[in-house]
Amino acid sequence: MKDAFDTDGFLAAYDKVMAKWPAEREVVTVPTPFGTAHVNVCGPLHAPAVLLLPGGGGATSASWYAQAAELARTRRVLAVDLPGCAGRGTEAGDRHPRTVADLVVWLDAVLDGLGIDETDLGGHSYGGWISLHYALHAPTRVRRLFLLDPTTCFTGFRPAYLLHALPSVLRPTPRRARAFLEWETGGAPLDPDWLRLQEAAAGFPSVSKPVTGPRPAPDALRALDMPVLLFLAENSRTHDTYEVAGTADALLPHVETVVLPGVSHHALPQSAPAELGRRLTEFLNP
Repeated sequence: MKDAFDTDGFLAAYDKVMAKWPAEREVVTVPTPFGTAHVNVCGPLHAPAVLLLPGGGGATSASWYAQAAELARTRRVLAVDLPGCAGRGTEAGDRHPRTVADLVVWLDAVLDGLGIDETDLGGHSYGGWISLHYALHAPTRVRRLFLLDPTTCFTGFRPAYLLHALPSVLRPTPRRARAFLEWETGGAPLDPDWLRLQEAAAGFPSVSKPVTGPRPAPDALRALDMPVLLFLAENSRTHDTYEVAGTADALLPHVETVVLPGVSHHALPQSAPAELGRRLTEFLNP
């Protein structure tokens, strides 16, 4: 029998991480064809927009807390919870995204609802995969693209990563979520509030599975005519970091690749070295 999900515990853990965001943060809800999106917003009202997408599974928009304040100095920061994944206030609709095209429609609706014609766009892990696909399908709406250790964009997963992730996928529990994260991060110190949120998100009652699909076509990547900043975690167990770097450098015409030392895949973006914030700020403010 499936364990009952502790909704109150999840919401309390989510709010505790969100308390690390700038004090002026506000919450905006946006209707989309796939339900109501929950968007955390901060930064100057009329500054250029930057939209942030989290990883999949237990990751949420709260995970951007370590970058939000710095970005909000020069950008209107918009961090949205993903449909079909854990989130604070997202309400499912009658339709569920099932394809990349559906995710493009969803993100178009989010931007339309926020009154944004174009934005800088970034994502971590699964959110990076969505961001890259969106930039390919709607290039007129994306000024600059940044990706934090994106998955299945340039190479596939390591078999060992999938094997270790399997227990949490088949029967997610807080204990299994913690064990998997401790394995992937090599036992590195993690923010206890963030880790508690990952545990609390185990078994989140999603109404649909995250959209999956093939990597973007090489010809499409070669035609992507926008600046791209690619951050890779040196200690990532998700994929071969240097294979990802080589493939991206060979395919993307305007990419800058930065390998962040001493950090793993799941430690981004909340436990990243100071270099991430500095390079990201320089990229968005050339």
